[in-house]
Amino acid sequence: RIMEMATYTAFRRLFKYITGANENGLSNIEMTSPVIIKSKTNKGWFESCTYTMSFLLPSEHQLNPPKPTDSQVDLAFCPTQLGVDKESELMDSLESVGAMYKKDFSYAVGYDSPMKMFNRHNEVWFVAEEEHELYRV
Repeated sequence: RIMEMATYTAFRRLFKYITGANENGLSNIEMTSPVIIKSKTNKGWFESCTYTMSFLLPSEHQLNPPKPTDSQVDLAFCPTQLGVDKESELMDSLESVGAMYKKDFSYAVGYDSPMKMFNRHNEVWFVAEEEHELYRV
């Protein structure tokens, strides 16, 4: 339930960015897929989770993206990632071959509209320790 509320808020912020809440006032930035949700576990006195949602910008905006007007929206470079349908399956496969990857967070990736309920294309990604290394399983 917490993830649903967090992703709803994040989606609204990003949607506003691509529909005009940017320094150039561009209101026609195409929404791309996949929509990426980074889930990071925070350990301490109590365990919590931080969710970060991302859209990939269309190629015509990647070299010179308009700056967001909302201070809670950031532009970021996306490092090399690993993808597969199930997080535990991917983790088991990576562990079995001794792959080096960042274990403290993962990405949930959705390629479909949030309105599509069935036959969705979803993935889970982990980031390789070596930025240019990509493991395929």
